[in-house]
Amino acid sequence: MLIASVVLYLLITIAIGLWAAKRVHNSKDYLVAGRTLPLYITTATVFATWFGAETVLSVSATFARDGLGGVIADPFGSSFCLLFVALFFARAFYRMDLLTIGDFYHKRYNKTVEVTTSIAITLSYLGWTAAQLTALGLVFSVLSGGKISLETGIYISAAIVLGYTIWGGMWSVALTDLFQSVVILVGLTAVAWLVSDMAGGASKVVAAAAEAGKFEFFPKANLKDWLAFAAAWITMSIGSIPQQDVFQRVTSAKDEKTSIRGCLLGGAIYFAFAFVPIFIAYAALVIDPGFAKLFANEDAREIQRILPELILERTPLWAQVVFFGALLSAILSTASGALMAPTALFTENVLRPFAPRMSDRQFLLLLRVVLVTFTLAALLFGLNSKSTMYEMVQNAYKVTLVSCIVPLAAGIYWKRANGTGALISVVFGLFSWGVAEVTASDALIPPQLVGLAFSMLGMGLGSLVPRPSPQPHPHHAHPDSHR
Repeated sequence: MLIASVVLYLLITIAIGLWAAKRVHNSKDYLVAGRTLPLYITTATVFATWFGAETVLSVSATFARDGLGGVIADPFGSSFCLLFVALFFARAFYRMDLLTIGDFYHKRYNKTVEVTTSIAITLSYLGWTAAQLTALGLVFSVLSGGKISLETGIYISAAIVLGYTIWGGMWSVALTDLFQSVVILVGLTAVAWLVSDMAGGASKVVAAAAEAGKFEFFPKANLKDWLAFAAAWITMSIGSIPQQDVFQRVTSAKDEKTSIRGCLLGGAIYFAFAFVPIFIAYAALVIDPGFAKLFANEDAREIQRILPELILERTPLWAQVVFFGALLSAILSTASGALMAPTALFTENVLRPFAPRMSDRQFLLLLRVVLVTFTLAALLFGLNSKSTMYEMVQNAYKVTLVSCIVPLAAGIYWKRANGTGALISVVFGLFSWGVAEVTASDALIPPQLVGLAFSMLGMGLGSLVPRPSPQPHPHHAHPDSHR
């Protein structure tokens, strides 16, 4: 019955995605849903895209192991990201009438900066997308009682998400997000209510967490711990701003006010609701302290089994159906957006310039080819990674933190920012971060902060250092000018 319900849910999701494809008539429909989304859909897409597998399975388990201070990146950093986007970036994005965030770098700077940043942003999505495919693979493995291995589950996951995203693009993402947001909110609330009763009440769960020191937020008086704490927050809150999925949701809204309000509402709902799976995960430890044994496993991904195993082993069938429906919603909504975003960016800003006379129909075909290619790349990444989804997502945003946020912010708020400064900023940031990761990953200053500092230095040097003005061409008198 449970497996049949999951299959039915997947079929409904795929059907919605394919139905949405009827709205796709050109590349603008495919990339930004024709810029027609109302407030409720914009809010749903922001919430559903952020509320992914790592929120349900990985962030919750990380809190159960490390406490509130261990989840500073998500939900705290990620929620602040949406606040910053709404207040400082959404208006500029919407008014520039762009298809991708890469178009901003081209319009504000030049082609070289556009291609460089677009490649960096595209690569950053590999870890995030792989995290969603890994989560869906884990669900299939748990539901089958281990008959489907995690690796096989990841293959199945890639095929399903690709299947309903490839035809409808952003319209498929938007309409499935709306459906999946409702399932997430209703499903996890119902499960939390049930699990709370099983644990002896919400007050007992909260008291147990407090007694175990799980609500200690700030690190102890140690400079290295404070810098690591700040780096984790900055990576998510700042590093995830220059991302195509955020940009797409802002620019898919029907007007400027809707884009800002949708971003604020989606972020607020996300922050509040992210604590629901956190509560359920800690309730699992109260119900059965034996789940703590997963924390000692050499494979870090094993801690993510706390919630699925609790639901399967301790709850009635209706709760299992509701929980896995909500979990699948969280994964599928994020995964589809995570595939669409880098596909749009790489196709529009890296490949299309090589064929400027491409028709819109040819461009749509190219978008779908790139979508398949990126899915295969994320599939390989997920199969070979041993990190938790929480770690994979954090690592993904380090790339954009050290390479793309400084040129983006400077391009909007600093008139003297220029193409030279932007390119040096990208190169300095990526190079210094890479060297720090390889040679001093455990140093006092985290590598991503080193990269961010050098990125700012590069922007300043490239934009402020005077450049020699072009010499005027010598004037040659016309042979008939003197008589």
